Amino acid sequence: MFAEPQETPDQQQRVEAIVARGPTGAFAVAGTAVAIVLAIWLAFYLFVFLARGGA
Repeated sequence: MFAEPQETPDQQQRVEAIVARGPTGAFAVAGTAVAIVLAIWLAFYLFVFLARGGA
């Protein structure tokens, strides 16, 4: 079938150390995306909705 390289114990330890730190990068990307969406919503609210006399 497929010839996959064997993992060494050193490689496995490095992977476990990385996984133990958690998904901080994913949280950073998600937080940045949420901040961008909120900024766009706030800009729309201020410059379009309130500018036309809403609320």
